[in-house]
Order: sequence, then structure tokens, then C-alpha cells
Amino acid sequence: MTVVTSEGIRGPAGLTASAVCSLSLDPLLMVVCIDTGSRTLEAIRHSRRLAVNVLARDQQRLASTFAGKEPERGKFAGVPHTHIDGVPVLDGVVSWLTGRLRELAPGGDHVIGVAEIERVGAPGGDPLVHFRGSYHTLSK
Repeated sequence: MTVVTSEGIRGPAGLTASAVCSLSLDPLLMVVCIDTGSRTLEAIRHSRRLAVNVLARDQQRLASTFAGKEPERGKFAGVPHTHIDGVPVLDGVVSWLTGRLRELAPGGDHVIGVAEIERVGAPGGDPLVHFRGSYHTLSK
């Protein structure tokens, strides 16, 4: 599971996203699919920057919080994070990537964002996986 974050006019914004993948190695690009009604999309359009945070197995609460419709300030309340490259990166994640938005393309009820990866961090750990409607880990 990932949480995509950005910095908007009203502060940090974020959403839980499962549609995130690599696109290119040269240049280093990633794809992020975002609901057209998302407040995080507004923040990404504003700052032209984003981060993808790969959640750790003990961060199920964060996955649920950022999947909800609570105001952005509420989502980030009590959530430790650091700004890297102008975007919030969540503490305790398995890995994170920051990037500069290159383009947005329509994709039905979503927008397909292409971002150029600028920095990567990999503190490590066991990632959180969502499969068949529930959370799992890769370790036994």
C-alpha cells in the first residue's frame, strides 16, 4: 500500500493509492493514478510535486486514514512526517520516492500522473499489502 502526498495551498495533502508503478528507467519516471475529485490532486496541481510513501506492515491505520474523506488537516494530525523536496514524507515507511510532476492525462474517473523521480529513501522493513479486501504482510 502507498500513500501519495503533496503540499497544497492549505498545507499537506495525501491519499491512499494502489495504482502506482514504474514507467521508465531513462529518464526515471513513475505513474500515479488519482481520483479526479481528490483534494490531493489539487495539491499536486498546485505544487507540481509529490511523494509516494510505501507503508510498513504496522501502518494499516495510516492506509485507512488516508483512504478516508476526512479534511487533510485531520489526516495529518498526529502523523509524524518530514518535508523532503517540498513534499511530506511519512515517518516509519518502508521506502519513499519524491518527484516532480511532468504531466497529467485523463483516465476515466481518474487522472494519470507521470512524475520524474528525484530522490528515493529506503529505511526498510516489511511492506503492507492489500489483497482481496484485507491487509497482509509478506513475512510469515
